[in-house]
Amino acid sequence: MPVRQLHWYASVVNATKGTSQFFSIKVFLTEVSGNAYFPKAQDVTWSSYNFKTLLTWGPKPTNYSYTVEFSGVGKDRHRNPHCIRSKETECDLTRMLTDLKETYIADVLSEPELGKTSDLVEQPHTSSGRFCPYKDTVIGRPDFKIEVNKEKGKITLYIEDPLSAVYQGDTLLNMRDIFKDDLKYRVTYRKAGSTGKKLQTTDTNQIELDVDRGESYCFNVQAYIPSRSAGKQLGEMSRPQCSPKENKSIFEEYGLGVIAGAILAIAVIVTVAIALIVVCCRRGRKVTEKTGKEGLPLSTV
Repeated sequence: MPVRQLHWYASVVNATKGTSQFFSIKVFLTEVSGNAYFPKAQDVTWSSYNFKTLLTWGPKPTNYSYTVEFSGVGKDRHRNPHCIRSKETECDLTRMLTDLKETYIADVLSEPELGKTSDLVEQPHTSSGRFCPYKDTVIGRPDFKIEVNKEKGKITLYIEDPLSAVYQGDTLLNMRDIFKDDLKYRVTYRKAGSTGKKLQTTDTNQIELDVDRGESYCFNVQAYIPSRSAGKQLGEMSRPQCSPKENKSIFEEYGLGVIAGAILAIAVIVTVAIALIVVCCRRGRKVTEKTGKEGLPLSTV
């Protein structure tokens, strides 16, 4: 029964019996309280990393629950069976978003707890923004290997495509499987010890760079999708890796700590040796003096 009908009923009974009046007013207040128990979800947000896609929101429910509905824009709505009348504030939609180039929207409905009912015709709900996995997921950091060609003064990087959370049958797809020719890699590199950086882009999973022979270079690699909007073209930066350097100086080879320790050890050994020599010399002198005195003839009186 809608709230305004209950209120009208309470007003009519008000002119009859007191007990009925009390009962009707109680029903009216319960209905109002019931509405208050279903606050709308807040901060409904898409988050996606390597195509593992979550919908999150708040607050944590008490005596109510949440149901998630989603759809492609202008298409039929669907529900994830694990996100119906749930007490969670997160819904994993990775396996449900089968068309990675589709643009999706979602609604989080506030509903009674499982097994309970509500007289509300429409449950309070909050809509998400639009989300397209292909355009919006964050691409994680790639791994790569370094190969140095000393004779030609070249370094080749071999880049490994990050894995996605998308399955094809029983196989996990990688980024190249999904993006195909859209996927490129941007390489940032510099000579070790220098602050100047250079950029190179490759369409494939390897890149050959001209470098100074014998010098060490440090590299970072990240996925690059030019077809995306400006703020989402680059993936996460890889961990830096540096090539080895030939003809290292003693300081580069062993480090200041090791060299300082060696110098200290040598100084201690030299000091101990000098101290032993001094002690031995003194003892030898005393023995010589004593022997010399004992060898002299007795003087006559």
